[in-house]
Amino acid sequence: MSNLRRYNSNGKDFFITCVTLNRIPILVDNVYEFWKAVDYTKAKIQFEINAWAILPDHFHFIIDPMQSDISRIIKGIKQKFCGLYCSKLGLTSGRVWQHRFWDHIIRNEDDLKKHLDYIHYNPVKHGLTRSPFEYEHSSIRNYLAEGYYQPDWGVMEIVSNKVGFGE
Repeated sequence: MSNLRRYNSNGKDFFITCVTLNRIPILVDNVYEFWKAVDYTKAKIQFEINAWAILPDHFHFIIDPMQSDISRIIKGIKQKFCGLYCSKLGLTSGRVWQHRFWDHIIRNEDDLKKHLDYIHYNPVKHGLTRSPFEYEHSSIRNYLAEGYYQPDWGVMEIVSNKVGFGE
């Protein structure tokens, strides 16, 4: 049993990161099972996910746990996904996730903005797309529709070497 104690702060959002075991890239290919695990957990524990990015080997959330325990929420999601994933592959046991998860209490509006940007830019950072708006497994389009982002935010420009250096 872990003796890690997490600070719970009612009324505050959390930034969460969870990583698959050995960073095996299974989440995007099994995104249906992932969201099914989230929905299953939401039916048992009250919480809201305000922002997300699902990458092949990890996910980020900004989550409002409401009055619920953040550890219980994440444990529920991870356990249900593991069961669905193993069942899909015909496995009777196995581990899918690294132990524990990273959490950070969102302190203020500046902190929220930094973490929203981090989540939404993550697919570009990891080389999955050149524009965060092209990435399918992210909440960024919701934020674009609300006017939070401009359509060119975070777009990686193609660097041209027209001068001929290095040739």
